[in-house]
Amino acid sequence: MSLAGSRLLFSLVFFTGALALWASFHLEYGIGLEPCLLWVLQRFFALLLTSISLVAALQGPQYPASALYWLLELLCSLVGVVTAGRHVLLQNIPSDQLLACLPDMPFMLGNLSWGRALQLVFTGTAQCAEVTWTLLDMSAAEWSLLFFIAVMILSAYRLARLLPRGRRRAAAT
Repeated sequence: MSLAGSRLLFSLVFFTGALALWASFHLEYGIGLEPCLLWVLQRFFALLLTSISLVAALQGPQYPASALYWLLELLCSLVGVVTAGRHVLLQNIPSDQLLACLPDMPFMLGNLSWGRALQLVFTGTAQCAEVTWTLLDMSAAEWSLLFFIAVMILSAYRLARLLPRGRRRAAAT
């Protein structure tokens, strides 16, 4: 795909991510939904993914850098899929089978190791299992999962198309 096509795809991921982030912040500050730690983590990876897309769209990178950007987006989207997938799984577990609450993230990071804090976040709470908002019968976590899966597929596809090009260039020299 040409430089313009690559810029277009990075721009598409940026605008989609910006829309997802806007919706997430609107749900929290506009409607008043209280985010659980998994939702905050999903937002972090969506912000990281959106930032990478913005930089790549503005730069319009050629082959090696373009492959690196798509690899970074693939990694961010994979972590996003895991985080959003766990959130969706927690929403399908009765909330009485989950922890009532967890301390906030600054407290956990200050008093526990990173690994233990992440383990507690992924264990989930009743707050994460609660579905307080839906659009087209899908929760915010399910929409987040759909976004991350779409970016993961696009990134994997672009990497699969770019990497053989690099091998052909290396073989030609």
